Amino acid sequence: MTVSPTAVLHAEWIKIRSVRASLGSLIALFVVSLTLTGLVYASIPSDSGELGDDRLLAAFYALNFAQVAAIAFGTTAMSSEYVQHGLRVSLAAVPNRDLFYAAKVAVIGAAALVVGLVTSFASFALGQGLLGDDGIGLGHPGAVRACVGGGVGLALTALLATGLAALLRSGVATLSILVPFTLIVSFVVGDVAGGAAQYLPDRAARQALLADPEGALGPWSGLAVAALWSLAALLVGWWAVRRRDA
Repeated sequence: MTVSPTAVLHAEWIKIRSVRASLGSLIALFVVSLTLTGLVYASIPSDSGELGDDRLLAAFYALNFAQVAAIAFGTTAMSSEYVQHGLRVSLAAVPNRDLFYAAKVAVIGAAALVVGLVTSFASFALGQGLLGDDGIGLGHPGAVRACVGGGVGLALTALLATGLAALLRSGVATLSILVPFTLIVSFVVGDVAGGAAQYLPDRAARQALLADPEGALGPWSGLAVAALWSLAALLVGWWAVRRRDA
């Protein structure tokens, strides 16, 4: 039986919309970012010095927490296949495991990218709008690049979680690894490892948000490093889907 790739893509999109945890995480990515941006910029005077030296980086403060929602989205979108033997049903409908996995990754990546870009641009516009005349606009050097980089970084984070969830076959295990790593371990390693820490996935993607990136990685090379991490996770996940029993 030959299954149309378009039909498989459509089916995977239906799955994301029907699984509450996946859809909720995708919505939370946008809501959490804008809510935190509004709270922070509405409560901190622009001349207080609390925004830091890099005004461009400060504009994307909320994306640090939006990463958690991106991780949750990628994790639940993939791990839902392993609840009550859902993968068996999926593979019965789409026997070609390569097609099944590619379609799932494509839909997750596309959804995360669209929402990530909207979130990044909206967060920037909201925060700077609340600052009034003291805010920076898209004409500020690096602003458009940072908005695009923020959205791409969120999508790469979701794909990293997708690949790991395919390998571990557990949403709890995936979240238990990636959430602490993103919020805690990366910063601890950064203090200890120095320059080597910039090659960690979240640190590398962060380079695109800096007005003047420091170290060996620039904005786009940093995103490239983050993309390699996500690609490695997706390849390992692909191996797990192909080789293991459903």
